[in-house]
Amino acid sequence: MTGAVAVVKPPERGVLPPAVMGSILLHAAGMAGLAAAPEDWGWVLGGLALNHAVLAVAGLSPRSRFLGPNIARLPEAARARGEVGLTFDDGPDREGTPRVLDILDRHGVTASVFCIGAHAARDPGLAREIAARGHGVENHTYRHSNAFAFRGPLGLFAEIGRAQAVLTEASGRAPAFFRAPMGLRGPLLEPVLRRFGLSLVSWTRRGIDGVPADPSAVLARLTRGLAAGDVLMLHDGGPSGGRAAVETLPRLLGGIAARGLRGVSLTRAFAAA
Repeated sequence: MTGAVAVVKPPERGVLPPAVMGSILLHAAGMAGLAAAPEDWGWVLGGLALNHAVLAVAGLSPRSRFLGPNIARLPEAARARGEVGLTFDDGPDREGTPRVLDILDRHGVTASVFCIGAHAARDPGLAREIAARGHGVENHTYRHSNAFAFRGPLGLFAEIGRAQAVLTEASGRAPAFFRAPMGLRGPLLEPVLRRFGLSLVSWTRRGIDGVPADPSAVLARLTRGLAAGDVLMLHDGGPSGGRAAVETLPRLLGGIAARGLRGVSLTRAFAAA
C-alpha cells in the first residue's frame, strides 16, 4: 500500500502553549526592566534563569502537559470499552518488527508503531507491512537524535517533516501521532506538531526494554496496576532489537485479556471515542 507524500509549507505562526507565551513575555519584561533599572540586573537574570529551569524540567518530564497537549492515557470512551493502548518504538527493525507483528496477529489485537523515518526509508516494505496488517504507522522523528529536544523550529520542522513524508509514502497514510525520542521535548515542539496535524503521545507505563532487559521485569513494569485506558510502550527495534518485547508480549497480551481488557492501536481508540 502506497500513497502520495504529504506536501506541507514551512511552519506558520501558531498558538504557542501558555507556558511558552509566558516565558516570552517574561523575557520581554526582563529586558525592559534592565533598560529602566540596570542596577537590578541580578534579580532579572535570576528570574530568567528560574524560568529556563522550569521549562527544562517540564521538557524532561515525558508525561508533562506544561509545554502543550500530551496523550498519556486513552480517551474516556476507550476506557469504558476496556481498551489498552499498545505502542512500540524505534522500528521498523528487520528482526524485531516481523516477530512482534506475528504475535499481535495471533492474539487478534492492533498496535501503534512509532517508526524512525530513516529506518522506514531503508526498509519501506516493513512500514508497508505494519499498515497492511492493520496497525498504525506513527512518527518517531527521522533520525531519533539524542539532541532532538534542543532543536529550534526549523530543525524540528525538518526532522519531523522528513519522517512524516517517508512514513506517509511507505504506509499510504499520514501519521496522526508523534512520540519524541526518549519522550523528551523542548518548548518549541507543539507549534511544529500542529503544523503537521500530529498529536504528542507519551505513555502511562513503559517496559524500559529499549536495551536488553529481563522480560519478567519488563512484564512487571507494564502490568503492575494495569487498567483500562493505559498506554503501554515497548520497543520493536533499537539496541535491544525488540528481543525483550518479543519475549514479553505473549504474556502481556494474555494478562491484558485475563483482566477483561483489549489491546488496540491509538487510531482505533481515538476513532471510536
